[in-house]
Amino acid sequence: QRTLLLVFPLYWLGPLLPTVRPEDIALLVSLYWLGPLLPTVAEQFSRAFKINELKTEVSNRLAMLEKRVEHLAVRYNDISPLENHHCAVAFQIFSQPDCNIFSTFDPESFKQIRQGTITLILATDMARHGEILDSFKQKVDNFDYTDEEHSTCLKMVLIKCCDISNEVRPMEVAEPWVDCLLEEYFMQSDREKAEGLPVAPFMDREKVTKPTAQIGFIKFVLIPMFETVMKIEETMVQPLRESRDRYEELKQIDDAMNEVQKMKSENLTMKKNSEWQTPRSVTAAGSGPSAARGRDGEDLRQQL
Repeated sequence: QRTLLLVFPLYWLGPLLPTVRPEDIALLVSLYWLGPLLPTVAEQFSRAFKINELKTEVSNRLAMLEKRVEHLAVRYNDISPLENHHCAVAFQIFSQPDCNIFSTFDPESFKQIRQGTITLILATDMARHGEILDSFKQKVDNFDYTDEEHSTCLKMVLIKCCDISNEVRPMEVAEPWVDCLLEEYFMQSDREKAEGLPVAPFMDREKVTKPTAQIGFIKFVLIPMFETVMKIEETMVQPLRESRDRYEELKQIDDAMNEVQKMKSENLTMKKNSEWQTPRSVTAAGSGPSAARGRDGEDLRQQL
């Protein structure tokens, strides 16, 4: 309890509700984790997930600071700077006597827990997504639960699944989380714009919609990863396909509405241009002084 009370002030109560998110991931681990790994690992690492996923003021501000001075990148040699920072903060807290939740473990067990915790937290760095997934693909067809390397790779993939698995949930559960995530992205990009910093395209509220943000992520990140894991567990991919189809339908609706709005705007512009256009003075045939003189001449010829 003291450990969590010490961790809590580090959280930023932003749109993503990070104080709920870590417990959410821990629950997903217990649901997804299959086979003989669950009893020995899930309880140990669920504690660490309260530190992992620090979607906090610390995390957001460090991301911005990294762009400015890159002090974390220098400190951690450009290797997962935020994730390494989370590990360091976690074990700094655990090192305090009244917060050491591992105090009853013998040194060898604590060493294993620490190494496993670090391995899994670092696995959540999306910069390593391709590397970790490729490694798992090489093992999955002949997966061996008794092989430590295979087991570790499975843990890394499963923590990644839990970390980014929102779209596996039913729509009524998943969509509010997407709204919160996008709002947090937009808040960060707004501040980056105000401070003249580069803005990631997927965080720019002027360029991103919910469907466009989710379709690419589901198609190119989530489905390939979950299809690979499906060779061990087959229940998680269908919800992703349904989510992808739903967002593609929403995108079609958005595109149609944008096209209608564009046509309305063009019609309004044409109408305004027509109203403001000055009519040209055109002398009608059979009118004016010259025409009158012509008629007089014709009358004179008739009289003659």
